[in-house]
Amino acid sequence: MNTRQWLEKLVAFDTTSRNSNLELINTVKDYLDSFGLQSWLTMNPEGNKANLFATLPASNGETQGGIVLSGHTDVVPVDGQDWHTNPFQLVEKDGLLYGRGTCDMKGFIASALALLPEWTKQQRNKPIHFALSYDEEVGCAGAPVMIDELKKRGQRVDGCVVGEPTSMRVVVAHKGINLFTCKVHGKAAHSSLTPRGCNAIEHAARLICHIRDLADYYRQQGPFDDKYDVPFTTMTTNLIEGGIAVNTIPEACTFKYEFRNLPGIPVEEIQSKVERYVQEELLPRMQKEFPDAKVEITSNSRAPGLEASEKAAITALVRALTRDNEVRKVAYGTEAGLFEQIGIPTIVCGPGNIEQAHKPNEFISLEQLDECDNFLRKLVASL
Repeated sequence: MNTRQWLEKLVAFDTTSRNSNLELINTVKDYLDSFGLQSWLTMNPEGNKANLFATLPASNGETQGGIVLSGHTDVVPVDGQDWHTNPFQLVEKDGLLYGRGTCDMKGFIASALALLPEWTKQQRNKPIHFALSYDEEVGCAGAPVMIDELKKRGQRVDGCVVGEPTSMRVVVAHKGINLFTCKVHGKAAHSSLTPRGCNAIEHAARLICHIRDLADYYRQQGPFDDKYDVPFTTMTTNLIEGGIAVNTIPEACTFKYEFRNLPGIPVEEIQSKVERYVQEELLPRMQKEFPDAKVEITSNSRAPGLEASEKAAITALVRALTRDNEVRKVAYGTEAGLFEQIGIPTIVCGPGNIEQAHKPNEFISLEQLDECDNFLRKLVASL
Protein backbone atom coordinates (compact mmCIF):
# COMPACT_ATOMS: atom_id res chain seq x y z
CA MET A 1 0.00 0.00 0.00
CA ASN A 2 1.13 3.55 -0.67
CA THR A 3 1.04 6.38 1.86
CA ARG A 4 -2.46 7.53 0.93
CA GLN A 5 -3.83 3.99 1.26
CA TRP A 6 -2.16 3.54 4.62
CA LEU A 7 -3.58 6.86 5.81
CA GLU A 8 -7.06 5.76 4.73
CA LYS A 9 -6.66 2.58 6.79
CA LEU A 10 -5.32 4.41 9.86
CA VAL A 11 -7.98 7.12 9.84
CA ALA A 12 -10.72 4.46 9.78
CA PHE A 13 -9.65 3.36 13.29
CA ASP A 14 -11.43 5.59 15.80
CA THR A 15 -8.51 5.97 18.19
CA THR A 16 -9.93 8.91 20.11
CA SER A 17 -8.00 8.88 23.39
CA ARG A 18 -10.99 7.59 25.36
CA ASN A 19 -11.06 4.48 23.13
CA SER A 20 -8.75 1.50 22.74
CA ASN A 21 -6.06 1.67 20.06
CA LEU A 22 -5.44 -2.09 19.99
CA GLU A 23 -7.09 -2.73 16.63
CA LEU A 24 -4.77 -0.23 14.96
CA ILE A 25 -1.71 -1.47 16.87
CA ASN A 26 -2.39 -5.12 16.05
CA THR A 27 -2.91 -4.29 12.37
CA VAL A 28 0.42 -2.45 12.23
CA LYS A 29 2.21 -5.15 14.23
CA ASP A 30 0.98 -7.90 11.87
CA TYR A 31 2.24 -5.83 8.94
CA LEU A 32 5.65 -5.27 10.52
CA ASP A 33 5.87 -8.93 11.52
CA SER A 34 5.33 -9.90 7.89
CA PHE A 35 8.65 -8.24 7.07
CA GLY A 36 10.41 -9.96 9.94
CA LEU A 37 10.72 -6.91 12.19
CA GLN A 38 11.39 -7.52 15.88
CA SER A 39 8.63 -5.86 17.90
CA TRP A 40 7.18 -5.64 21.39
CA LEU A 41 4.22 -3.99 23.10
CA THR A 42 3.79 -2.13 26.38
CA MET A 43 0.27 -1.83 27.77
CA ASN A 44 -1.66 0.65 29.87
CA PRO A 45 -2.80 -0.60 33.33
CA GLU A 46 -6.26 -1.50 32.00
CA GLY A 47 -4.79 -3.55 29.16
CA ASN A 48 -6.87 -1.89 26.45
CA LYS A 49 -4.15 0.32 24.95
CA ALA A 50 -0.66 -0.39 23.73
CA ASN A 51 2.57 1.19 22.60
CA LEU A 52 4.43 -0.58 19.80
CA PHE A 53 8.20 -0.55 19.35
CA ALA A 54 9.64 -2.38 16.34
CA THR A 55 13.09 -2.61 14.79
CA LEU A 56 14.22 -3.17 11.23
CA PRO A 57 17.81 -4.32 11.85
CA ALA A 58 20.82 -3.08 9.94
CA SER A 59 21.90 -5.26 7.04
CA ASN A 60 24.34 -7.08 9.31
CA GLY A 61 21.60 -7.80 11.86
CA GLU A 62 22.61 -5.04 14.30
CA THR A 63 19.69 -3.66 16.34
CA GLN A 64 21.56 -1.12 18.49
CA GLY A 65 21.85 2.53 17.43
CA GLY A 66 19.98 3.88 14.43
CA ILE A 67 17.05 6.24 14.23
CA VAL A 68 13.59 6.11 15.80
CA LEU A 69 10.55 7.28 13.82
CA SER A 70 8.04 8.22 16.51
CA GLY A 71 4.34 8.98 16.35
CA HIS A 72 1.24 8.79 18.54
CA THR A 73 -1.79 6.78 17.48
CA ASP A 74 -4.51 8.55 19.45
CA VAL A 75 -6.56 11.50 18.21
CA VAL A 76 -8.70 14.16 19.87
CA PRO A 77 -12.52 13.90 19.97
CA VAL A 78 -14.81 15.11 17.20
CA ASP A 79 -17.73 15.67 19.60
CA GLY A 80 -19.70 18.84 18.87
CA GLN A 81 -17.56 19.78 15.88
CA ASP A 82 -19.09 20.74 12.54
CA TRP A 83 -17.59 18.11 10.24
CA HIS A 84 -18.65 18.22 6.59
CA THR A 85 -17.58 14.60 6.07
CA ASN A 86 -17.31 11.45 8.15
CA PRO A 87 -14.23 12.20 10.30
CA PHE A 88 -13.21 8.53 10.30
CA GLN A 89 -13.38 8.10 6.55
CA LEU A 90 -10.65 9.61 4.39
CA VAL A 91 -12.09 12.04 1.84
CA GLU A 92 -10.03 13.66 -0.92
CA LYS A 93 -10.94 17.05 -2.37
CA ASP A 94 -8.76 19.47 -4.35
CA GLY A 95 -5.50 17.84 -3.30
CA LEU A 96 -6.44 17.72 0.39
CA LEU A 97 -7.20 14.62 2.46
CA TYR A 98 -9.82 15.15 5.17
CA GLY A 99 -10.25 13.06 8.31
CA ARG A 100 -9.49 13.04 12.01
CA GLY A 101 -5.79 12.42 12.54
CA THR A 102 -4.72 13.09 8.95
CA CYS A 103 -2.56 15.96 10.15
CA ASP A 104 -2.08 15.03 13.82
CA MET A 105 -0.42 12.65 13.23
CA LYS A 106 -1.35 9.58 11.24
CA GLY A 107 0.08 11.08 8.04
CA PHE A 108 3.63 10.63 9.31
CA ILE A 109 2.92 7.08 10.48
CA ALA A 110 1.33 6.23 7.11
CA SER A 111 4.40 7.46 5.25
CA ALA A 112 6.79 5.40 7.38
CA LEU A 113 4.70 2.23 7.01
CA ALA A 114 4.31 2.68 3.25
CA LEU A 115 8.07 2.98 2.74
CA LEU A 116 8.96 -0.11 4.76
CA PRO A 117 9.00 -2.46 1.72
CA GLU A 118 11.58 -0.20 0.07
CA TRP A 119 13.74 -0.04 3.18
CA THR A 120 13.86 -3.81 3.61
CA LYS A 121 15.57 -4.06 0.20
CA GLN A 122 18.21 -1.41 0.93
CA GLN A 123 21.62 -1.81 2.50
CA ARG A 124 21.62 -0.21 5.95
CA ASN A 125 24.56 0.28 8.29
CA LYS A 126 22.14 1.23 11.07
CA PRO A 127 18.70 -0.04 12.15
CA ILE A 128 15.39 1.80 11.83
CA HIS A 129 12.98 1.79 14.76
CA PHE A 130 9.24 2.45 14.79
CA ALA A 131 7.74 3.85 18.02
CA LEU A 132 3.94 4.19 18.15
CA SER A 133 2.38 5.40 21.39
CA TYR A 134 -1.03 5.75 23.03
CA ASP A 135 -2.57 8.69 24.90
CA GLU A 136 -0.28 11.48 23.74
CA GLU A 137 -3.27 13.80 23.45
CA VAL A 138 -4.14 13.46 27.13
CA GLY A 139 -0.73 14.35 28.50
CA CYS A 140 1.80 12.00 26.90
CA ALA A 141 0.68 9.16 29.16
CA GLY A 142 1.73 6.24 26.96
CA ALA A 143 5.24 7.11 25.79
CA PRO A 144 6.84 7.01 29.29
CA VAL A 145 5.75 3.37 29.62
CA MET A 146 7.47 2.53 26.34
CA ILE A 147 10.57 4.54 27.19
CA ASP A 148 10.91 2.79 30.57
CA GLU A 149 10.87 -0.52 28.72
CA LEU A 150 13.49 0.78 26.29
CA LYS A 151 15.79 1.47 29.21
CA LYS A 152 15.14 -1.94 30.78
CA ARG A 153 16.00 -3.66 27.50
CA GLY A 154 19.20 -1.67 27.11
CA GLN A 155 18.14 -0.39 23.71
CA ARG A 156 20.53 2.26 22.42
CA VAL A 157 19.41 4.75 19.77
CA ASP A 158 21.43 7.40 17.95
CA GLY A 159 18.56 9.81 17.28
CA CYS A 160 14.81 10.25 17.03
CA VAL A 161 12.43 12.09 14.72
CA VAL A 162 8.98 12.82 16.16
CA GLY A 163 6.68 13.37 13.19
CA GLU A 164 4.25 15.91 14.64
CA PRO A 165 2.89 18.36 12.05
CA THR A 166 5.50 21.05 11.37
CA SER A 167 4.91 21.53 7.61
CA MET A 168 8.10 19.47 7.21
CA ARG A 169 10.12 22.22 8.87
CA VAL A 170 12.57 21.51 11.69
CA VAL A 171 11.45 22.21 15.26
CA VAL A 172 14.27 22.08 17.80
CA ALA A 173 12.45 23.14 20.97
CA HIS A 174 9.05 23.12 22.62
CA LYS A 175 7.63 23.83 26.05
CA GLY A 176 6.90 21.29 28.74
CA ILE A 177 3.32 20.51 29.70
CA ASN A 178 2.19 19.74 33.25
CA LEU A 179 -1.40 18.86 34.20
CA PHE A 180 -2.76 18.91 37.76
CA THR A 181 -6.06 18.19 39.51
CA CYS A 182 -6.96 20.13 42.65
CA LYS A 183 -9.73 18.98 45.01
CA VAL A 184 -10.90 21.46 47.65
CA HIS A 185 -12.85 19.95 50.57
CA GLY A 186 -15.01 22.22 52.70
CA LYS A 187 -18.23 21.71 54.67
CA ALA A 188 -21.80 21.67 53.42
CA ALA A 189 -24.53 23.77 55.03
CA HIS A 190 -27.84 25.36 54.12
CA SER A 191 -27.06 28.60 52.36
CA SER A 192 -29.16 30.52 54.91
CA LEU A 193 -26.65 29.32 57.54
CA THR A 194 -23.52 30.39 55.67
CA PRO A 195 -21.24 30.75 58.73
CA ARG A 196 -21.80 27.06 59.57
CA GLY A 197 -20.30 25.90 56.28
CA CYS A 198 -16.98 26.18 54.45
CA ASN A 199 -17.54 27.12 50.83
CA ALA A 200 -15.25 24.93 48.69
CA ILE A 201 -16.02 26.85 45.50
CA GLU A 202 -15.10 30.22 46.98
CA HIS A 203 -11.83 28.93 48.41
CA ALA A 204 -11.03 27.14 45.16
CA ALA A 205 -11.61 30.46 43.42
CA ARG A 206 -8.92 32.06 45.62
CA LEU A 207 -6.41 29.43 44.50
CA ILE A 208 -7.46 29.81 40.88
CA CYS A 209 -6.91 33.55 41.13
CA HIS A 210 -3.48 32.91 42.66
CA ILE A 211 -2.62 30.68 39.70
CA ARG A 212 -3.70 33.51 37.42
CA ASP A 213 -1.50 35.92 39.39
CA LEU A 214 1.45 33.59 38.87
CA ALA A 215 0.65 33.45 35.16
CA ASP A 216 0.63 37.25 35.04
CA TYR A 217 3.99 37.31 36.83
CA TYR A 218 5.63 35.05 34.23
CA ARG A 219 4.01 37.04 31.44
CA GLN A 220 5.41 40.31 32.78
CA GLN A 221 8.70 39.22 34.37
CA GLY A 222 9.75 36.26 32.22
CA PRO A 223 12.13 34.66 31.63
CA PHE A 224 11.49 35.12 27.92
CA ASP A 225 12.50 33.32 24.75
CA ASP A 226 11.44 35.25 21.68
CA LYS A 227 11.88 32.22 19.41
CA TYR A 228 8.50 31.01 20.74
CA ASP A 229 5.20 32.43 19.50
CA VAL A 230 4.24 32.69 23.20
CA PRO A 231 7.67 33.61 24.62
CA PHE A 232 7.03 32.96 28.32
CA THR A 233 5.75 30.25 30.66
CA THR A 234 1.95 30.09 30.77
CA MET A 235 -0.46 28.87 33.47
CA THR A 236 -4.21 28.41 33.14
CA THR A 237 -7.24 26.76 34.78
CA ASN A 238 -9.38 25.01 32.19
CA LEU A 239 -11.97 22.83 33.96
CA ILE A 240 -13.98 23.27 37.17
CA GLU A 241 -16.81 21.42 38.89
CA GLY A 242 -18.49 21.96 42.25
CA GLY A 243 -21.69 22.32 44.20
CA ILE A 244 -24.98 20.40 44.23
CA ALA A 245 -27.68 23.10 44.55
CA VAL A 246 -28.11 26.86 44.54
CA ASN A 247 -29.18 26.85 48.21
CA THR A 248 -26.38 24.63 49.53
CA ILE A 249 -22.90 25.69 50.60
CA PRO A 250 -20.68 23.47 48.42
CA GLU A 251 -18.68 20.84 50.26
CA ALA A 252 -16.37 20.09 47.35
CA CYS A 253 -14.89 21.72 44.29
CA THR A 254 -12.53 20.17 41.76
CA PHE A 255 -10.60 22.00 39.08
CA LYS A 256 -7.80 21.20 36.66
CA TYR A 257 -4.95 23.52 35.79
CA GLU A 258 -1.86 23.32 33.62
CA PHE A 259 1.34 25.14 33.01
CA ARG A 260 3.56 25.08 29.97
CA ASN A 261 7.08 25.92 31.04
CA LEU A 262 9.97 27.06 28.92
CA PRO A 263 12.77 24.49 28.87
CA GLY A 264 15.18 25.28 31.68
CA ILE A 265 12.51 26.39 34.16
CA PRO A 266 12.10 23.53 36.67
CA VAL A 267 8.59 22.18 37.11
CA GLU A 268 9.12 22.01 40.86
CA GLU A 269 9.95 25.70 41.01
CA ILE A 270 6.59 26.63 39.54
CA GLN A 271 4.47 24.07 41.36
CA SER A 272 6.04 24.94 44.72
CA LYS A 273 4.60 28.45 44.40
CA VAL A 274 1.12 26.98 44.12
CA GLU A 275 1.59 24.61 47.05
CA ARG A 276 3.18 27.29 49.24
CA TYR A 277 0.11 29.47 48.82
CA VAL A 278 -2.12 26.52 49.77
CA GLN A 279 -0.16 25.71 52.93
CA GLU A 280 0.58 29.24 54.12
CA GLU A 281 -2.55 31.15 53.17
CA LEU A 282 -5.46 29.11 51.82
CA LEU A 283 -5.62 26.20 54.26
CA PRO A 284 -5.22 28.31 57.45
CA ARG A 285 -8.09 30.48 56.23
CA MET A 286 -10.29 27.47 55.44
CA GLN A 287 -9.53 25.70 58.70
CA LYS A 288 -10.68 28.68 60.73
CA GLU A 289 -14.11 27.94 59.28
CA PHE A 290 -13.82 24.14 59.36
CA PRO A 291 -10.86 22.41 61.07
CA ASP A 292 -11.07 19.36 58.81
CA ALA A 293 -10.92 21.36 55.56
CA LYS A 294 -8.25 20.16 53.13
CA VAL A 295 -6.82 20.71 49.67
CA GLU A 296 -5.47 17.84 47.57
CA ILE A 297 -3.33 18.42 44.48
CA THR A 298 -2.32 15.53 42.24
CA SER A 299 -0.17 15.48 39.14
CA ASN A 300 -2.03 13.95 36.18
CA SER A 301 0.78 13.95 33.68
CA ARG A 302 4.03 15.67 32.83
CA ALA A 303 5.90 15.88 29.56
CA PRO A 304 9.23 17.67 29.61
CA GLY A 305 10.11 20.42 27.18
CA LEU A 306 12.55 19.90 24.33
CA GLU A 307 15.76 21.84 23.76
CA ALA A 308 17.58 19.97 20.99
CA SER A 309 21.28 20.49 20.58
CA GLU A 310 22.39 22.02 17.29
CA LYS A 311 25.52 19.90 17.66
CA ALA A 312 23.56 16.63 17.71
CA ALA A 313 24.00 14.48 14.61
CA ILE A 314 20.23 14.06 14.16
CA THR A 315 19.72 17.84 14.17
CA ALA A 316 22.44 18.40 11.58
CA LEU A 317 21.18 15.53 9.43
CA VAL A 318 17.54 16.63 9.37
CA ARG A 319 18.53 20.23 8.73
CA ALA A 320 20.63 19.10 5.78
CA LEU A 321 17.89 16.90 4.35
CA THR A 322 15.20 19.59 4.66
CA ARG A 323 17.54 22.48 3.85
CA ASP A 324 16.04 24.28 6.82
CA ASN A 325 18.40 26.14 9.14
CA GLU A 326 15.89 28.34 10.95
CA VAL A 327 15.77 28.02 14.75
CA ARG A 328 12.11 27.19 15.27
CA LYS A 329 10.47 26.71 18.70
CA VAL A 330 6.80 25.97 19.43
CA ALA A 331 4.44 26.36 22.38
CA TYR A 332 2.68 23.01 21.96
CA GLY A 333 4.11 19.87 23.53
CA THR A 334 5.22 16.56 22.02
CA GLU A 335 6.83 13.32 23.16
CA ALA A 336 10.21 14.53 21.93
CA GLY A 337 11.29 15.76 25.35
CA LEU A 338 10.74 12.30 26.81
CA PHE A 339 13.22 10.75 24.37
CA GLU A 340 15.66 13.60 24.90
CA GLN A 341 15.39 13.12 28.65
CA ILE A 342 16.87 9.61 28.45
CA GLY A 343 19.73 10.72 26.25
CA ILE A 344 18.28 10.17 22.77
CA PRO A 345 18.90 13.31 20.66
CA THR A 346 15.53 14.24 19.18
CA ILE A 347 13.96 16.76 16.83
CA VAL A 348 10.38 17.30 15.61
CA CYS A 349 9.61 17.25 11.89
CA GLY A 350 6.50 15.97 10.16
CA PRO A 351 3.86 16.62 7.50
CA GLY A 352 0.84 18.87 7.92
CA ASN A 353 0.22 22.22 9.55
CA ILE A 354 -0.43 22.36 13.31
CA GLU A 355 -3.14 24.95 12.62
CA GLN A 356 -5.29 22.13 11.20
CA ALA A 357 -4.87 19.90 14.23
CA HIS A 358 -7.82 19.32 16.61
CA LYS A 359 -10.21 21.26 14.38
CA PRO A 360 -13.30 20.09 12.48
CA ASN A 361 -12.51 19.12 8.88
CA GLU A 362 -8.88 18.39 9.76
CA PHE A 363 -6.83 17.81 6.63
CA ILE A 364 -3.40 17.20 5.19
CA SER A 365 -2.30 17.94 1.64
CA LEU A 366 -1.07 15.31 -0.77
CA GLU A 367 1.89 17.61 -1.36
CA GLN A 368 2.88 17.40 2.32
CA LEU A 369 2.64 13.61 2.28
CA ASP A 370 4.85 13.49 -0.81
CA GLU A 371 7.36 15.76 0.89
CA CYS A 372 7.35 13.49 3.94
CA ASP A 373 7.89 10.41 1.76
CA ASN A 374 10.88 12.06 0.11
CA PHE A 375 12.31 13.18 3.44
CA LEU A 376 12.04 9.71 5.01
CA ARG A 377 13.56 8.10 1.91
CA LYS A 378 16.58 10.41 2.20
CA LEU A 379 16.77 9.94 5.97
CA VAL A 380 16.95 6.16 5.73
CA ALA A 381 19.28 6.32 2.72
CA SER A 382 21.67 8.30 4.91
CA LEU A 383 22.00 5.22 7.13
